[in-house]
Amino acid sequence: MKLRFDLSDLQLLRLIEKTGSLSAAAAAVPVALSAASYRLRQLESRLGLVLFQRRPDGLAPTPAGRIALDHAHRVWQQVEQMQAALEQQSGRQQVTLKLAANTVANSTFLPEALGPFLADFPEVNLQVEERASRDILKGLREGELAMGVLDGNLDLEGLLSLPFRQDRLVLLVSQQHALASRLHCSFAETLDSPYVGMPSERAMQRFIEDMAILAGKPLMVRVRAPSFDAIAQLVAQNVGVAILPLAAAQRLAQSLPLQVIELSESWASRELRVCVRSVANLDSHAKQLLSYLSRSGV
Repeated sequence: MKLRFDLSDLQLLRLIEKTGSLSAAAAAVPVALSAASYRLRQLESRLGLVLFQRRPDGLAPTPAGRIALDHAHRVWQQVEQMQAALEQQSGRQQVTLKLAANTVANSTFLPEALGPFLADFPEVNLQVEERASRDILKGLREGELAMGVLDGNLDLEGLLSLPFRQDRLVLLVSQQHALASRLHCSFAETLDSPYVGMPSERAMQRFIEDMAILAGKPLMVRVRAPSFDAIAQLVAQNVGVAILPLAAAQRLAQSLPLQVIELSESWASRELRVCVRSVANLDSHAKQLLSYLSRSGV
C-alpha cells in the first residue's frame, strides 16, 4: 500500500523539530493543539513508526523521525524553489541570465532564436556578451560562465554540448571584383585585396586576422565598419572584400550588387553549439533557455 503525505504533514514535522514542542508547532501553523496532535498520531499510525519521543521537556525525533525530517526538508526546499520560479513567471520577480556567444551566433542567429524564449518568459532580463569561442570555453571550464554558444570544432570535452546552428564563413566581394566570377577560392587568394573588417575587438575579426597571419600575410584592413550591413554597403562599392557568415552574406547579396564566394579552408565550416558546464547547477530559467536554444537548432 502506498502511503500518502501532504505538505501540512511535512510542515508540522519541521515545526516540531524546530520548536521541540507540539504546542509551539501548532501555534506556528496555526492550528489547535488537538488538531496537531491528531495529525501527528494519524501520520505515525499510517507509517507504523514512532517519529518523535514524547518527553517531559518536549518532543525529540526518533531515528525514523530523523529520516522523515531529512526528506521533509528536501521536499520543502523544492516547494520553495517552485514558488520562487512561479513568482518570477508571474512577473513579481525579475531574473537576470547571462549568455556568452561568439560573433557569428551573436550577430546572425541568436536574435531570432532568443525571441520565443523572451516572449514566453517576460520576467527574464538577458545579458548577451560577445566573446571569442576560446574565451567562452575558458569561462565555462573555470565556472565563470554558465552557458555559451561557441565554435563546435573546439575540444568541448567535459561540457554538455548541444547543437545550435551549422554555419560557414564566406567571402563577400563586389560584382566588379576580379574574384566575382568564382564560386570557390582559397583564403590565401584574397590576401592581396584590401579588406572591409569589423572593429578589432570583435571576436570573429580577431579570428580572421589570426588566420591571415597563419597563412603568411597580415590582413590589409582598409576600413572597419560596425555591422554586417555597413560592411556590405562598403564592399558593394568596391572598397574591399569581407568575410561574413553565409546567412548574413546571402541576405545582403539579395539587395546589393555583391557576390558570395565559398572559402576552401576547413576552418570556414563551423558548427555552433550551445554548451554548459553542468545542467544540475542551472536554475529553472537557465534550463529553459538551454532547452529553447538547443531545440531551435533541430
